[in-house]
Amino acid sequence: MYWIQMMAAALAAATAPASPIALPHEEQVLTVPGFADFLAVDGDSVWATNRGRVERWSRQGKLAEVVMAHPCGAMAVASGSLWIADCKDGTLNRIDLKTAQLITAIPTGIANPKGELNVVAGAGSIWVGSDGAGKIARVDPGSNRITATIPVDAGTFFLAFGFGSLWAVSSDAQSLQQIDPATNAVVKHVKLGKQPGFLAAGEGAVWIQEQGDGTLARVDPATGEVSGRVKVGADLLGGDIDTGGGAVWLRTTADQNFAMVDPHSMAITRLGKAAGSGALRFAGTGLWTTAHDVHTLSWWSMAPHTKE
Repeated sequence: MYWIQMMAAALAAATAPASPIALPHEEQVLTVPGFADFLAVDGDSVWATNRGRVERWSRQGKLAEVVMAHPCGAMAVASGSLWIADCKDGTLNRIDLKTAQLITAIPTGIANPKGELNVVAGAGSIWVGSDGAGKIARVDPGSNRITATIPVDAGTFFLAFGFGSLWAVSSDAQSLQQIDPATNAVVKHVKLGKQPGFLAAGEGAVWIQEQGDGTLARVDPATGEVSGRVKVGADLLGGDIDTGGGAVWLRTTADQNFAMVDPHSMAITRLGKAAGSGALRFAGTGLWTTAHDVHTLSWWSMAPHTKE
């Protein structure tokens, strides 16, 4: 039987369930001036949005930056590039990962100029909410052109790709929409709880933050049915979500820095002290988190398993 090694005393953690899932146990804090927020993993480094720029960081420090008018939302790494929305210019920007130079800015429009949105990659394309009235743009990275505009519920800003489909959340309509990339059409609607937001597809399901309810919803990608819910806190406003390493990871703004949820039992392990708003991304051997209110980027190493 396997059990999870106790975390370092610096982490404020609840009792963790018996599980083979590794836990982050050591935090390395990097000071990042400005407003470091959304993240995208690039090998051993990570890209972070900041005021007027997007920056590439490693555990040793800052590696590069690219000036932008208003970088916003979660980003995607695909086709040798970083894909990122510019909320001021209304463009989808493509940045070369090796040279940290802007390749092109594609005038897609941005559905949520306030900045809460996702750019995602899947089915050989890049996807971004392009109109708050209800449109998603599909971009071909080969031509840097929009190849389809998909009608969706108004207020659809949040996207994830997985299980062969694009998944899109409208907070206004309280809906999860499944989009078939073969037809560029919505094939299923799922009713969600109050103020749904960021989502992730992985670990056997589609996971959605029902931010107003403070719950995490689990949706079966085969049936489109909500197969489980767990209450995380009073709300989940301003956080982030990712999957990997056998767990679902939630960046939160109250009670803890982030939480780990077992995808089967829905048991919650709470990690770190609350540090305001920010983002997170799982990176195989650890986890990156930001806390823009205290100007930090953190790397959390994963604890090794021990045998009883």
